[in-house]
Amino acid sequence: MKGSEIICESLLREGVDALFGHPGGAILPFYDALWSYPQLRHVLVRHEQSAAHAADGYARMTGKPGVCVATSGPGATNLITGIMGAKADSVPLVAITGQVARAALGTEAFQECDICSIAAVCTKRTYLVMSAGDLARTIRDAFRVAQEGRPGPVLIDVPRDVQLEEAEFEYPDPPPATELPLSDETMENVRKAAELMNQAERPVIIAGHGIINSRAFDELLALVEGSGIPVINTLLGLSGFPRNHPQSLGMLGMHGMYWCNMVVDQADVVIGLGMRFDDRVTGRVSGFAPHARIVHLDIEASQVGRIVPAEVPLVGDARPILKALAPLVQKSDALLPQQVLTEMNAMVQADDDAVVVTGVGQHQMWAAQYLFLNQPNSFVTSGGLGAMGFELPAALGAQLGRPGATVWSVAGDGGFQMTLQELITAVEEKLPIKIALFNNGYLGMVRQWQEMFFDGHLKEVPMPGPDYVKLANAYGIPALRVEHQEDVAAALQEAKAYDGPFLIEFVVERDTNVFPMVPPGGSLADTMEDPRTMAAAR
Repeated sequence: MKGSEIICESLLREGVDALFGHPGGAILPFYDALWSYPQLRHVLVRHEQSAAHAADGYARMTGKPGVCVATSGPGATNLITGIMGAKADSVPLVAITGQVARAALGTEAFQECDICSIAAVCTKRTYLVMSAGDLARTIRDAFRVAQEGRPGPVLIDVPRDVQLEEAEFEYPDPPPATELPLSDETMENVRKAAELMNQAERPVIIAGHGIINSRAFDELLALVEGSGIPVINTLLGLSGFPRNHPQSLGMLGMHGMYWCNMVVDQADVVIGLGMRFDDRVTGRVSGFAPHARIVHLDIEASQVGRIVPAEVPLVGDARPILKALAPLVQKSDALLPQQVLTEMNAMVQADDDAVVVTGVGQHQMWAAQYLFLNQPNSFVTSGGLGAMGFELPAALGAQLGRPGATVWSVAGDGGFQMTLQELITAVEEKLPIKIALFNNGYLGMVRQWQEMFFDGHLKEVPMPGPDYVKLANAYGIPALRVEHQEDVAAALQEAKAYDGPFLIEFVVERDTNVFPMVPPGGSLADTMEDPRTMAAAR
């Protein structure tokens, strides 16, 4: 076969079905060979830079190396911008360029250019093929290099006369695909990472482009849902984790979401997965995540800890490492009120006639923040006077005034104890109110103010109470106690479906505060944020 035909045959063996390019004198033998290979769809771009960018986009979508083609000299140099882009974003790409004939190399012939030297700084490897007999082996190696480890671009430069030279075609068989077990050292670091994550109070995962390159979507999802840890994405990591997932916070960095940056700033453990901690993510490195211990996973050892020192390095492919890590990470047992209200919001959104009645305190503010009420006149609360105990009797009145509505009484354990005797009224009057009781064992808002503005002097705010499930049952009202996030949705559904009053006691984390908050005497510009609350809620 001619060298040009060997290139075509080799591309077919690598599973190539599309390539992007622009013809010119030094690559014409290859284009002539394409005439006999309709399986290789060639897309004619109008500028060689576009060929490299198109191959980049193709590679990202398929997971296979993209292929771009150009002639020698200006054609080859026009590829460089796209090749450099693929290098920076870790995209597998194979660039094939024509070159002047072997005898003309080094003579400054027309459109001669040492493209291998130029491309060396922006590729994983370059190849100048001086014999048609070397073409198949070179192409096999180029595709391997482009994909192994941290993916990236390679360049194959083929003189015009090598494309015309004949040689025997024999394509080397690729080695069998096997997933090697993780090394003992890697597994030890996986265990260390799990230990850090299990001990953390404010952990956050930063997921980058490596998740997409590794196709570790399912593995990341399993880790996140099994641990309860929120996820932030880098720009290139967007779409590596579903944005509508309740544990997805969005993007961080120079133009990232405010809350994402604050979450990372206040985190005590940051788990960087397939990302480089580049300057657009970290800002001033000395101020990045100042309270955090760092776990850093990257397929390239030289990247781990290079910018932000990593306490636990994880070097290797994201899929097997995350698969090993997920079973070792424990989910926090603490149920947060924002999590409950996020689940309730989904139910309220689907209900054409839902009414929410709240008491006064932290639960009132969380309900206002996290319940998106679309129906007119569907939120009832004690505003001006702020009367504790309002929630239960007001819910009875609301249910009587709107008989067909699903009326939710969102209550705090402090206010509920002031008027809980009205449970019997709900039974006698057959008013099917649904009570979502948030039990944190405190007068929560008073505790928050004492903690923030009275030097943490907690006085007369612990609020022990009865067994609320047994109490409801004593009045003939079915009740559930919920302590884990995975049980919230089912409990809400059961309460809604029951034809009568129903109580759910949500045993929530004791010390969670309500934010944002304008401090006493402050202006709106002094609004205070708590990134921990924001992370949990989302």
